[in-house]
Amino acid sequence: MSAGSALALGGCAGLGATGARYDASSLSVDPTVLVATTRKPVSGGRAKPWFGPERATRMTIARARLVAPDESRLSLASVGIGDWRLDRLEPVSADAGDLAAEAGGGDVLIYVHGFKQTFETAVLDAAHLSDGIRFRGRTIAFSWPSRDGLFDYAYDRDSAMWSRDEFERVLSALVSAPGAGRVHIVAHSMGTMLTLESLRQLYAKYGDTVTGKIGAVVFAAPDIDMDVFSSAIQRIGPLAGKITVIASTNDRALALSGQLAGGMTRVGAAEKAAIARLGVRVVDASAEGWGIVNHDLFLSNADVQKVIRRSIDGTTA
Repeated sequence: MSAGSALALGGCAGLGATGARYDASSLSVDPTVLVATTRKPVSGGRAKPWFGPERATRMTIARARLVAPDESRLSLASVGIGDWRLDRLEPVSADAGDLAAEAGGGDVLIYVHGFKQTFETAVLDAAHLSDGIRFRGRTIAFSWPSRDGLFDYAYDRDSAMWSRDEFERVLSALVSAPGAGRVHIVAHSMGTMLTLESLRQLYAKYGDTVTGKIGAVVFAAPDIDMDVFSSAIQRIGPLAGKITVIASTNDRALALSGQLAGGMTRVGAAEKAAIARLGVRVVDASAEGWGIVNHDLFLSNADVQKVIRRSIDGTTA
């Protein structure tokens, strides 16, 4: 689930001559998020809502042109809580190789959304995240088919798993592109299951040679069974050492998810010690929540965003 208009925290520094903030994200200079989606286009994918909840016959690559918050006048944006807006979409192709070309050289950040998300909120959350952590490099949103309904959990879960081959294609194209930097991934909620499966496939294809191409892998509030998670990370070799889990034992959304899954505890709601025993880094954000749900802390809490920033800064090729 996502707070559709999440807070873009992290502070506002002064403006330079170009209008960009010092220590600003790349989005402040070029407000464009690259998109790879397995959703079926609506109205040809050129008019809002662009892509719906149904599954497409092939993946679409596009540029999402955004309008950044206006920080030049007294407004919500001027105190750091302005909102991004998706202005238009420019389809590129259905070839993951074209996505790698669009990303160019340097590091990239991929955001994989969770349960109950529209295409637009997924793209905007990618922008909030990238700008909030002041990421320098191209940002990519991978959007899989979600019906954006509280009672469509099974459809969303199956759609996420159905999309794993296409996400592996995206990762393969990025890590094999000449001169490419590292690929950092932040996956939220149900998107962690999709990401972990795709990483398993990627490792099966490339082996240890892919290790230096993958940077930080952050699983925010992962909606995945503990046993499934444990089994999967044993199949991805040294990539498991790239993973940081942001967990919260008082995550109400994951408590509900666990009930829907037959009472099985989700990784994102487990105790820190239980997750750490699996050999991954864990950050306990139980005390960081602003509300009663505590499921979107990677978007709404500046301290949690600093954890993500440090995870990216701390990875080496």
